[in-house]
Amino acid sequence: MFRRIIISINLAIHNLKTNLGRTILTLIGIVIGITSVIVIMSSGQAVKKFVLDQVSVMGNDLIQIEPKVPSTGEFSASNASGQAQGITITTLKIKDAEEIKKIPNVEETYAGTIGQELLSFQGTNKRAMIFAVSATATKVDLNIKLAEGNFFSEADDNSLAQVVVIGSNIRDIIFGSNSALGKNIKIKNQNYKVIGVMEPRGSMAMFSFDDMVYMPVQTMLKKVQGVDYVKFISAKMGNPDLAEVTVSDIKKEMARLHDTETEDKEDFLVVSMKEAQDVIGQVFNTINILLLALTSISLIVGGVGIMNVMYVAVVERTFEIGLRKAVGARPKDILKQFLFESVFITFAGGVVGVILGFVFSALFSYVFSVLGFNLSLIVTWQSIFLATGFSVVVGIVFGYYPASVASKLSPMEALRKE
Repeated sequence: MFRRIIISINLAIHNLKTNLGRTILTLIGIVIGITSVIVIMSSGQAVKKFVLDQVSVMGNDLIQIEPKVPSTGEFSASNASGQAQGITITTLKIKDAEEIKKIPNVEETYAGTIGQELLSFQGTNKRAMIFAVSATATKVDLNIKLAEGNFFSEADDNSLAQVVVIGSNIRDIIFGSNSALGKNIKIKNQNYKVIGVMEPRGSMAMFSFDDMVYMPVQTMLKKVQGVDYVKFISAKMGNPDLAEVTVSDIKKEMARLHDTETEDKEDFLVVSMKEAQDVIGQVFNTINILLLALTSISLIVGGVGIMNVMYVAVVERTFEIGLRKAVGARPKDILKQFLFESVFITFAGGVVGVILGFVFSALFSYVFSVLGFNLSLIVTWQSIFLATGFSVVVGIVFGYYPASVASKLSPMEALRKE
């Protein structure tokens, strides 16, 4: 039995070498498919890790409270699209943050809002993101660190003081090598005194902290935006292990404050950083599955190509098949020979595809590093096993029919074909 298998393997390899050009052309489709699978899987894992690392920088002891369109789910597309299309929820207030602070396991809170405004200083203009927050923000977000000066105080916030703390890039663009402290920059034609400069912090999910300006939230609401509502509240927990209970307590308090008796009337969402990470992970897993499904189409197309090539090979080698059967080859020996040819082609394509997957992953990692993104594409053993395993399965599935046709040929009819 073993000897017959060896003979089938040798014949398969010999026939592949004899038709080397056709073999290489058949390989190309499989190679492209396998390379795509490897690169897609490594890219998906790299982006997922990058985003989760960015979120984890904020700390796992934070809970975020944001406005939500009533009658929509917290992470639903209808909520996101509703706000993107201009639905404005105006019920989240600074006083909500003050009440949430009274909840057990909540150490500190701050309310905030975001906007874009044009900054100007002695003819130099810069459009920047204004991150308006309560003075307690430095107690919640421990990554807020100053290189110069001070952060604004609660008294500054309550008195609507026109003061700002600027990011390091803003300082470099507007003031150059000169000191920024004590200088006035104009925002909406009003003077705002620079009282502090942030340490370089970098970016998070394409959002640069170094190009940002901190402002007292009440100053922003009343003197810049002319509104009385905020866009988010951040709460810092004392014990992150009690996140689920704390989230539940905050939801109950928010429901009381906003007088929402049922969940479908809730105009707010409450989510911990751990829950946000879980949701992000699920989203990326779903996206990766969809991308792999699309990428696998190229493997299926390559499999169809293999089936066509093998069927042509059966027709071309009909006399050979009849001759082998005439000298004692069994139908299953013929079946094995053609199946081996199909599997060898796909396996070889899988090996080459894996190698190219490594090459392209390393190349993309280098390009991302040059562009300033900490995004490293790492090829995992799971992706290698999936890619090579799938390629072999494609070879067996799409090679079986031509092999079966070959094994069923009558020796007499096959010999007459010559």
